[in-house]
Amino acid sequence: MQEKSKVSPMAKTLDSTVQEVHRNFERLAKSGFIEKDNEGYYHLTIYGTTMCTQIPTMMFFSNNRKYFQEHDFGDLPVKFIERIGALSTGTYIKGFTKVIEQWKSIYKNANEYIYEMHSEVSNDLIEPLIKKAKDDKVKINYILSEDCIVPRGRKKTLEKFGFSSLLENGIVERKMSKQVLVVVALNEKEACVSFPDRKGESNIGYAFYGNDVRFHEWCLDYFRYSWHNSGTFRESKLKEE
Repeated sequence: MQEKSKVSPMAKTLDSTVQEVHRNFERLAKSGFIEKDNEGYYHLTIYGTTMCTQIPTMMFFSNNRKYFQEHDFGDLPVKFIERIGALSTGTYIKGFTKVIEQWKSIYKNANEYIYEMHSEVSNDLIEPLIKKAKDDKVKINYILSEDCIVPRGRKKTLEKFGFSSLLENGIVERKMSKQVLVVVALNEKEACVSFPDRKGESNIGYAFYGNDVRFHEWCLDYFRYSWHNSGTFRESKLKEE
């Protein structure tokens, strides 16, 4: 109930009886969620308004109950868990190939930047990412975990597309984190996020995708937080598969 309302109009809106709506309004008022003003209108109290902000969080967990039986938030800071309802508008993607295709789509649709965090680099992603930076001058910032696994031949592929010049010109910037459990990829208008499994390992076989403002903002804020807290990139730390 975002706007104040009387019993009869609400009953009509809900296709319910006046008696039933009145009964429920009284219960909500007794619990402190709503209150009645001098003109007979009911409206949310500050308590009710605040509690309503938690509904997206409950929806996110309810809609993805099975997923979170096998996954958790890893080392995600509490302040981001408290905002997890922002992801409630996202679409659940199942399957490694489908997730990779969604990431490629994020690359393709980028006009300003691509930000991402990895614990494992897929060969399928290296070429489209570097070509996007080189051909369209899209800014690339990425974070790899210290134990990141990279495909054989990665260095040759990077050399082939002139990766070193992209680094020198500042088009590509990279950092390294001790551990990456929550994996994200985003451009300026859409984002994708994957949470680790219960064994504490990142898992991009499943992901949530969204282009809603709140979904995107959550992923962008988390990336910026991680970027700020990451250290210098060290090639020697990477492991070939």
